[in-house]
Amino acid sequence: MSIFKFAKTKGKELIAARDRVAEAAIKKEVDTLGLGDDLGGDFRVLVDGPKVKLEGKVPDQATKEKIILAAGNVSGISEVEDTMKMKSRKGAGDPVFYTVRSGDSLSKIAKKMYGDAMRYPDIFEANTPMLTHPDKIYPGQVLRIPGAKAKA
Repeated sequence: MSIFKFAKTKGKELIAARDRVAEAAIKKEVDTLGLGDDLGGDFRVLVDGPKVKLEGKVPDQATKEKIILAAGNVSGISEVEDTMKMKSRKGAGDPVFYTVRSGDSLSKIAKKMYGDAMRYPDIFEANTPMLTHPDKIYPGQVLRIPGAKAKA
């Protein structure tokens, strides 16, 4: 075997190993957040470099959106493809997501998205258990904004 073929083969093996590590990290994050309990055996996470594809059935819209956020907030993942189906249509609708910017707080985001800064608990609750405290958000983090109309 030539050195080039050997290097190419080993490179593919390393990429596959990296993707398996990312898949395991996403599954662990979903389980740690208590979202994996009702997913059953058909839930799958498929990573291809910075892209993750989520497949299977989830109980409801809120769980679906939280899994998408959990996957997207894992280091190295920049794109999430969602093909999950919901067992229940309760709470279904077009989800609104917001990417946290430097200087943001939940109250500033609530003011921007709802016109009322005091609705920050709505955002906090929608992102629990990923958020553990209303003051602990960081730039680049993606949050689910329930009941908001799509805005930047």
